Amino acid sequence: MQNLSLKIRSEDPKVEVAWFCDLCNGDYEFLGVPDGNLRSSFEHCSDIVRLADTLGYQNILLPSSYQVGQDTLTFAGAASQFTKNISLLTAIRCGEIHPPMLARTVSTLDHMLKGRLNINVISSDLPGNVRDSKERYEISKEVIQILKQSWNENRIDHQGKHYQLKLSSDPSKSYQVNGGPLLYFGGISEDARQLCAEFCDVFLMWPETEERLSDTMLDLSKRAHNAGRTIDFGLRIHVIVRDTEKEARDFAKRIISKLDLQKAEELKHRALDSRSAGVLRQDELRQKADSDLFIEPFIWSGIGLARSGCGSAIVGTPEQVFEKIQRYVKMGIRAFIFSGYPLMEECKIFAEKVLPHLNTTSLPKAQGRIPDYVPVTPLTTGERK
Repeated sequence: MQNLSLKIRSEDPKVEVAWFCDLCNGDYEFLGVPDGNLRSSFEHCSDIVRLADTLGYQNILLPSSYQVGQDTLTFAGAASQFTKNISLLTAIRCGEIHPPMLARTVSTLDHMLKGRLNINVISSDLPGNVRDSKERYEISKEVIQILKQSWNENRIDHQGKHYQLKLSSDPSKSYQVNGGPLLYFGGISEDARQLCAEFCDVFLMWPETEERLSDTMLDLSKRAHNAGRTIDFGLRIHVIVRDTEKEARDFAKRIISKLDLQKAEELKHRALDSRSAGVLRQDELRQKADSDLFIEPFIWSGIGLARSGCGSAIVGTPEQVFEKIQRYVKMGIRAFIFSGYPLMEECKIFAEKVLPHLNTTSLPKAQGRIPDYVPVTPLTTGERK
Protein backbone atom coordinates (compact mmCIF):
# COMPACT_ATOMS: atom_id res chain seq x y z
CA MET A 1 0.00 0.00 0.00
CA GLN A 2 3.02 2.30 -0.06
CA ASN A 3 1.96 4.02 -3.31
CA LEU A 4 -1.78 3.73 -2.85
CA SER A 5 -2.22 7.20 -1.40
CA LEU A 6 -0.78 8.66 -4.60
CA LYS A 7 -3.97 7.58 -6.37
CA ILE A 8 -6.11 9.80 -4.16
CA ARG A 9 -6.54 13.32 -5.47
CA SER A 10 -8.32 16.20 -3.80
CA GLU A 11 -10.84 16.30 -6.65
CA ASP A 12 -11.79 12.63 -6.18
CA PRO A 13 -15.43 12.26 -5.10
CA LYS A 14 -15.84 12.17 -1.35
CA VAL A 15 -17.57 9.12 0.10
CA GLU A 16 -19.12 8.26 3.42
CA VAL A 17 -17.65 5.12 4.99
CA ALA A 18 -19.68 3.33 7.64
CA TRP A 19 -19.24 0.21 9.73
CA PHE A 20 -21.93 -2.16 11.02
CA CYS A 21 -23.02 -2.81 14.61
CA ASP A 22 -24.32 -6.20 15.68
CA LEU A 23 -27.66 -5.30 17.26
CA CYS A 24 -29.25 -8.36 15.63
CA ASN A 25 -27.03 -11.08 17.11
CA GLY A 26 -25.08 -11.92 13.98
CA ASP A 27 -21.40 -11.57 14.93
CA TYR A 28 -19.28 -14.70 14.43
CA GLU A 29 -15.78 -16.05 14.21
CA PHE A 30 -17.17 -19.00 12.24
CA LEU A 31 -20.36 -18.24 10.34
CA GLY A 32 -23.36 -20.02 11.87
CA VAL A 33 -21.55 -21.06 15.04
CA PRO A 34 -22.82 -19.00 18.01
CA ASP A 35 -20.09 -17.55 20.19
CA GLY A 36 -21.03 -16.32 23.66
CA ASN A 37 -18.22 -13.78 23.59
CA LEU A 38 -19.67 -12.18 20.45
CA ARG A 39 -23.37 -12.27 21.31
CA SER A 40 -25.39 -9.10 20.84
CA SER A 41 -25.06 -7.64 24.32
CA PHE A 42 -25.16 -3.94 25.08
CA GLU A 43 -21.51 -4.14 26.14
CA HIS A 44 -20.32 -5.84 22.93
CA CYS A 45 -22.30 -3.53 20.64
CA SER A 46 -21.10 -0.48 22.56
CA ASP A 47 -17.52 -1.62 22.06
CA ILE A 48 -18.08 -1.90 18.31
CA VAL A 49 -19.52 1.62 18.09
CA ARG A 50 -16.76 3.12 20.25
CA LEU A 51 -14.10 1.43 18.12
CA ALA A 52 -15.58 2.64 14.83
CA ASP A 53 -15.85 6.16 16.28
CA THR A 54 -12.23 6.12 17.38
CA LEU A 55 -10.94 4.71 14.07
CA GLY A 56 -12.51 7.45 11.95
CA TYR A 57 -15.58 5.90 10.33
CA GLN A 58 -18.18 8.54 9.51
CA ASN A 59 -21.29 6.45 10.13
CA ILE A 60 -22.41 3.17 11.71
CA LEU A 61 -25.51 1.14 10.88
CA LEU A 62 -27.70 0.19 13.83
CA PRO A 63 -30.03 -2.46 12.33
CA SER A 64 -33.46 -3.53 13.52
CA SER A 65 -35.00 -6.94 14.15
CA TYR A 66 -37.56 -8.43 16.53
CA GLN A 67 -36.56 -12.10 16.72
CA VAL A 68 -32.96 -11.35 17.63
CA GLY A 69 -31.01 -8.52 19.15
CA GLN A 70 -31.79 -5.25 20.86
CA ASP A 71 -34.14 -2.31 20.39
CA THR A 72 -32.48 0.09 17.97
CA LEU A 73 -33.82 3.43 19.18
CA THR A 74 -33.06 2.62 22.82
CA PHE A 75 -29.50 1.65 21.92
CA ALA A 76 -29.05 4.79 19.80
CA GLY A 77 -30.11 6.96 22.74
CA ALA A 78 -27.45 5.37 24.91
CA ALA A 79 -24.82 5.55 22.16
CA SER A 80 -25.45 9.27 21.75
CA GLN A 81 -23.79 9.74 25.13
CA PHE A 82 -20.53 7.89 24.47
CA THR A 83 -19.79 8.79 20.83
CA LYS A 84 -18.01 11.93 19.65
CA ASN A 85 -17.75 12.08 15.87
CA ILE A 86 -19.52 9.16 14.24
CA SER A 87 -23.11 9.40 12.96
CA LEU A 88 -25.64 6.73 13.93
CA LEU A 89 -27.54 5.26 10.98
CA THR A 90 -30.53 4.20 13.04
CA ALA A 91 -33.09 1.79 11.57
CA ILE A 92 -36.82 2.43 11.99
CA ARG A 93 -39.69 0.16 10.92
CA CYS A 94 -42.54 2.11 9.40
CA GLY A 95 -45.80 1.62 11.27
CA GLU A 96 -44.15 0.36 14.45
CA ILE A 97 -44.57 3.66 16.31
CA HIS A 98 -47.30 6.28 15.85
CA PRO A 99 -45.69 8.66 13.31
CA PRO A 100 -45.82 11.93 15.32
CA MET A 101 -44.32 10.11 18.31
CA LEU A 102 -41.69 8.57 16.05
CA ALA A 103 -40.90 12.04 14.67
CA ARG A 104 -40.46 13.35 18.21
CA THR A 105 -38.29 10.38 19.19
CA VAL A 106 -36.05 10.83 16.14
CA SER A 107 -35.88 14.59 16.71
CA THR A 108 -34.87 14.06 20.33
CA LEU A 109 -32.10 11.72 19.18
CA ASP A 110 -31.02 14.25 16.56
CA HIS A 111 -30.63 16.93 19.24
CA MET A 112 -28.83 14.55 21.60
CA LEU A 113 -26.37 13.75 18.80
CA LYS A 114 -26.07 17.37 17.59
CA GLY A 115 -27.00 16.25 14.09
CA ARG A 116 -25.01 13.01 14.02
CA LEU A 117 -28.13 11.04 13.12
CA ASN A 118 -29.19 9.34 9.89
CA ILE A 119 -32.27 7.16 9.48
CA ASN A 120 -32.47 3.77 7.75
CA VAL A 121 -36.13 3.45 6.71
CA ILE A 122 -37.42 -0.13 6.71
CA SER A 123 -40.70 -1.17 5.14
CA SER A 124 -41.39 -4.71 6.29
CA ASP A 125 -43.97 -6.78 8.06
CA LEU A 126 -44.12 -6.08 11.77
CA PRO A 127 -43.66 -9.05 14.12
CA GLY A 128 -46.80 -11.15 14.23
CA ASN A 129 -48.41 -9.23 11.37
CA VAL A 130 -48.43 -9.91 7.63
CA ARG A 131 -49.47 -7.31 5.05
CA ASP A 132 -49.25 -7.38 1.28
CA SER A 133 -46.47 -5.36 -0.30
CA LYS A 134 -48.74 -2.60 -1.59
CA GLU A 135 -50.19 -1.88 1.85
CA ARG A 136 -46.78 -1.92 3.53
CA TYR A 137 -45.41 0.66 1.14
CA GLU A 138 -48.56 2.78 1.43
CA ILE A 139 -47.95 2.92 5.19
CA SER A 140 -44.25 3.67 4.72
CA LYS A 141 -45.02 6.49 2.29
CA GLU A 142 -47.40 8.12 4.76
CA VAL A 143 -44.99 7.69 7.68
CA ILE A 144 -42.18 9.39 5.73
CA GLN A 145 -44.47 12.25 4.69
CA ILE A 146 -45.49 12.80 8.31
CA LEU A 147 -41.86 12.71 9.47
CA LYS A 148 -40.88 15.33 6.91
CA GLN A 149 -43.80 17.57 7.88
CA SER A 150 -42.91 17.15 11.55
CA TRP A 151 -39.31 18.22 11.01
CA ASN A 152 -39.85 20.98 8.46
CA GLU A 153 -43.33 22.48 8.71
CA ASN A 154 -45.16 24.48 11.38
CA ARG A 155 -47.95 21.95 11.55
CA ILE A 156 -48.61 18.32 10.71
CA ASP A 157 -51.58 18.17 8.35
CA HIS A 158 -51.86 14.73 6.81
CA GLN A 159 -55.03 13.13 5.47
CA GLY A 160 -54.10 9.71 4.15
CA LYS A 161 -55.56 6.24 3.94
CA HIS A 162 -53.79 4.99 7.07
CA TYR A 163 -53.21 8.19 9.09
CA GLN A 164 -55.32 11.33 9.52
CA LEU A 165 -53.53 13.97 11.57
CA LYS A 166 -53.79 17.67 12.39
CA LEU A 167 -51.51 18.86 15.17
CA SER A 168 -48.57 21.09 16.03
CA SER A 169 -45.10 20.05 14.94
CA ASP A 170 -43.36 22.03 17.72
CA PRO A 171 -42.36 18.95 19.77
CA SER A 172 -40.68 17.28 16.81
CA LYS A 173 -38.40 19.89 15.21
CA SER A 174 -35.10 18.30 14.23
CA TYR A 175 -31.60 19.59 14.96
CA GLN A 176 -30.64 19.20 11.30
CA VAL A 177 -31.90 21.81 8.88
CA ASN A 178 -32.71 21.62 5.15
CA GLY A 179 -34.85 18.53 5.47
CA GLY A 180 -34.01 16.88 8.78
CA PRO A 181 -32.02 13.64 9.12
CA LEU A 182 -31.01 11.92 5.89
CA LEU A 183 -33.25 9.00 4.96
CA TYR A 184 -31.47 5.87 3.73
CA PHE A 185 -33.68 3.23 2.12
CA GLY A 186 -33.13 -0.20 0.59
CA GLY A 187 -35.46 -2.41 -1.42
CA ILE A 188 -35.45 -3.76 -4.93
CA SER A 189 -39.17 -4.28 -5.60
CA GLU A 190 -41.15 -1.91 -7.81
CA ASP A 191 -42.90 -0.26 -4.85
CA ALA A 192 -39.62 0.07 -2.93
CA ARG A 193 -37.81 1.74 -5.81
CA GLN A 194 -40.60 4.25 -6.35
CA LEU A 195 -40.84 5.09 -2.66
CA CYS A 196 -37.13 5.84 -2.42
CA ALA A 197 -37.08 7.85 -5.63
CA GLU A 198 -39.90 10.10 -4.39
CA PHE A 199 -39.10 10.51 -0.70
CA CYS A 200 -35.67 9.27 0.46
CA ASP A 201 -32.12 10.57 0.15
CA VAL A 202 -29.83 7.54 -0.20
CA PHE A 203 -30.76 4.31 -2.00
CA LEU A 204 -28.93 1.43 -0.30
CA MET A 205 -28.09 -1.63 -2.38
CA TRP A 206 -26.93 -5.11 -1.44
CA PRO A 207 -24.03 -6.77 -3.29
CA GLU A 208 -24.62 -7.84 -6.87
CA THR A 209 -22.55 -7.75 -10.03
CA GLU A 210 -21.45 -4.32 -11.25
CA GLU A 211 -23.76 -4.68 -14.26
CA ARG A 212 -26.80 -5.27 -12.06
CA LEU A 213 -25.88 -2.46 -9.70
CA SER A 214 -25.49 -0.08 -12.64
CA ASP A 215 -28.88 -1.07 -14.03
CA THR A 216 -30.50 -0.46 -10.64
CA MET A 217 -28.82 2.94 -10.26
CA LEU A 218 -29.92 4.02 -13.73
CA ASP A 219 -33.50 3.02 -13.00
CA LEU A 220 -33.56 4.85 -9.64
CA SER A 221 -31.97 7.96 -11.16
CA LYS A 222 -34.65 8.10 -13.84
CA ARG A 223 -37.41 7.66 -11.26
CA ALA A 224 -35.97 10.39 -9.05
CA HIS A 225 -35.61 12.72 -12.03
CA ASN A 226 -39.24 12.14 -12.96
CA ALA A 227 -40.16 13.10 -9.40
CA GLY A 228 -38.08 16.30 -9.64
CA ARG A 229 -35.41 14.99 -7.28
CA THR A 230 -31.89 13.59 -7.13
CA ILE A 231 -30.72 10.83 -4.79
CA ASP A 232 -27.40 9.40 -3.65
CA PHE A 233 -26.49 5.71 -3.76
CA GLY A 234 -25.03 3.48 -1.09
CA LEU A 235 -23.70 -0.08 -0.93
CA ARG A 236 -23.95 -2.41 2.05
CA ILE A 237 -21.23 -5.07 1.69
CA HIS A 238 -18.82 -7.15 3.80
CA VAL A 239 -15.03 -6.99 3.43
CA ILE A 240 -12.13 -9.40 3.93
CA VAL A 241 -8.80 -7.61 3.59
CA ARG A 242 -5.48 -9.44 3.92
CA ASP A 243 -1.93 -8.76 2.79
CA THR A 244 -2.10 -11.39 0.03
CA GLU A 245 -4.99 -12.58 -2.12
CA LYS A 246 -4.41 -16.16 -0.96
CA GLU A 247 -4.70 -15.12 2.69
CA ALA A 248 -7.94 -13.28 1.96
CA ARG A 249 -9.47 -16.22 0.09
CA ASP A 250 -8.30 -18.68 2.77
CA PHE A 251 -9.95 -16.54 5.43
CA ALA A 252 -13.19 -16.53 3.44
CA LYS A 253 -13.11 -20.34 3.36
CA ARG A 254 -12.33 -20.42 7.08
CA ILE A 255 -15.41 -18.36 7.92
CA ILE A 256 -17.73 -21.04 6.47
CA SER A 257 -15.58 -24.05 7.39
CA LYS A 258 -17.84 -25.07 10.29
CA LEU A 259 -21.13 -24.21 8.62
CA ASP A 260 -23.96 -26.72 8.86
CA LEU A 261 -26.16 -25.93 5.86
CA GLN A 262 -29.39 -26.99 7.59
CA LYS A 263 -28.55 -24.82 10.59
CA ALA A 264 -27.53 -22.05 8.20
CA GLU A 265 -31.01 -22.03 6.64
CA GLU A 266 -32.58 -21.69 10.08
CA LEU A 267 -30.31 -18.78 10.94
CA LYS A 268 -30.98 -17.08 7.64
CA HIS A 269 -34.75 -17.25 8.01
CA ARG A 270 -34.83 -15.74 11.48
CA ALA A 271 -35.03 -12.35 9.80
CA LEU A 272 -38.25 -10.86 8.44
CA ASP A 273 -36.54 -9.96 5.16
CA SER A 274 -35.16 -13.45 4.40
CA ARG A 275 -37.52 -13.95 1.45
CA SER A 276 -37.49 -10.38 0.17
CA ALA A 277 -36.82 -9.61 -3.49
CA GLY A 278 -33.32 -8.37 -2.65
CA VAL A 279 -32.35 -11.56 -0.81
CA LEU A 280 -33.75 -13.75 -3.58
CA ARG A 281 -31.72 -11.82 -6.18
CA GLN A 282 -28.54 -12.47 -4.19
CA ASP A 283 -29.44 -16.16 -3.81
CA GLU A 284 -29.90 -16.36 -7.57
CA LEU A 285 -26.46 -14.86 -8.21
CA ARG A 286 -24.82 -17.24 -5.73
CA GLN A 287 -26.31 -20.20 -7.60
CA LYS A 288 -24.42 -18.97 -10.69
CA ALA A 289 -21.15 -18.35 -8.81
CA ASP A 290 -17.92 -20.22 -9.50
CA SER A 291 -16.76 -23.17 -7.42
CA ASP A 292 -15.32 -20.81 -4.79
CA LEU A 293 -18.60 -18.84 -4.59
CA PHE A 294 -17.32 -15.71 -6.39
CA ILE A 295 -20.03 -14.00 -8.46
CA GLU A 296 -17.47 -11.71 -10.13
CA PRO A 297 -13.80 -10.84 -9.44
CA PHE A 298 -13.24 -10.14 -5.72
CA ILE A 299 -16.96 -10.50 -4.80
CA TRP A 300 -17.49 -13.64 -2.70
CA SER A 301 -21.07 -14.73 -1.96
CA GLY A 302 -20.45 -17.32 0.75
CA ILE A 303 -21.85 -15.18 3.56
CA GLY A 304 -25.32 -15.41 2.05
CA LEU A 305 -25.39 -19.14 2.85
CA ALA A 306 -26.27 -18.31 6.45
CA ARG A 307 -27.23 -14.67 6.47
CA SER A 308 -30.27 -12.76 5.30
CA GLY A 309 -29.71 -9.29 3.91
CA CYS A 310 -26.20 -8.46 2.75
CA GLY A 311 -24.71 -11.76 1.55
CA SER A 312 -21.39 -11.00 -0.18
CA ALA A 313 -17.95 -9.58 0.59
CA ILE A 314 -15.14 -7.81 -1.23
CA VAL A 315 -12.22 -10.23 -0.78
CA GLY A 316 -8.62 -9.38 -1.59
CA THR A 317 -5.48 -7.45 -0.77
CA PRO A 318 -5.68 -3.83 0.38
CA GLU A 319 -4.93 -2.73 -3.17
CA GLN A 320 -7.59 -5.00 -4.67
CA VAL A 321 -10.24 -3.95 -2.17
CA PHE A 322 -9.39 -0.29 -2.69
CA GLU A 323 -9.58 -0.62 -6.47
CA LYS A 324 -12.93 -2.39 -6.25
CA ILE A 325 -14.30 0.39 -4.04
CA GLN A 326 -13.01 2.97 -6.53
CA ARG A 327 -14.87 1.18 -9.31
CA TYR A 328 -18.05 1.58 -7.27
CA VAL A 329 -17.24 5.25 -6.64
CA LYS A 330 -16.84 5.84 -10.39
CA MET A 331 -20.28 4.25 -10.86
CA GLY A 332 -21.71 6.94 -8.58
CA ILE A 333 -21.89 5.22 -5.20
CA ARG A 334 -21.26 7.74 -2.42
CA ALA A 335 -21.97 5.77 0.77
CA PHE A 336 -20.56 2.44 1.92
CA ILE A 337 -21.55 0.30 4.89
CA PHE A 338 -18.88 -2.32 5.51
CA SER A 339 -18.58 -5.19 7.97
CA GLY A 340 -16.57 -8.36 8.52
CA TYR A 341 -16.34 -11.31 10.88
CA PRO A 342 -15.63 -10.89 13.71
CA LEU A 343 -16.76 -7.27 13.63
CA MET A 344 -14.17 -5.80 16.02
CA GLU A 345 -11.14 -7.40 14.38
CA GLU A 346 -12.19 -6.65 10.82
CA CYS A 347 -13.11 -3.07 11.76
CA LYS A 348 -9.49 -2.56 12.83
CA ILE A 349 -7.99 -4.24 9.75
CA PHE A 350 -10.07 -2.21 7.27
CA ALA A 351 -9.34 1.02 9.17
CA GLU A 352 -5.62 0.31 9.03
CA LYS A 353 -5.25 -0.96 5.47
CA VAL A 354 -7.92 0.78 3.37
CA LEU A 355 -9.83 3.54 5.16
CA PRO A 356 -6.96 6.10 5.26
CA HIS A 357 -6.72 5.97 1.46
CA LEU A 358 -10.38 6.85 0.82
CA ASN A 359 -11.51 10.46 0.38
CA THR A 360 -14.17 10.56 3.08
CA THR A 361 -16.92 12.87 4.30
CA SER A 362 -20.14 12.82 6.29
CA LEU A 363 -23.13 13.09 3.94
CA PRO A 364 -25.22 15.32 6.27
CA LYS A 365 -22.30 17.75 6.60
CA ALA A 366 -21.64 17.63 2.87
CA GLN A 367 -25.28 18.56 2.24
CA GLY A 368 -25.25 21.37 4.78
CA ARG A 369 -27.78 19.78 7.11
CA ILE A 370 -25.82 20.28 10.32
CA PRO A 371 -26.07 23.98 11.25
CA ASP A 372 -23.31 26.15 12.67
CA TYR A 373 -25.66 27.30 15.42
CA VAL A 374 -27.41 25.27 18.10
CA PRO A 375 -31.19 25.18 17.45
CA VAL A 376 -33.64 25.34 20.32
CA THR A 377 -34.42 21.78 21.34
CA PRO A 378 -38.00 20.52 21.17
CA LEU A 379 -38.03 20.10 24.93
CA THR A 380 -37.66 23.87 25.46
CA THR A 381 -40.12 25.19 22.89
CA GLY A 382 -43.56 26.43 23.89
CA GLU A 383 -44.99 26.54 27.38
CA ARG A 384 -44.47 23.81 29.92
CA LYS A 385 -47.43 22.87 32.00
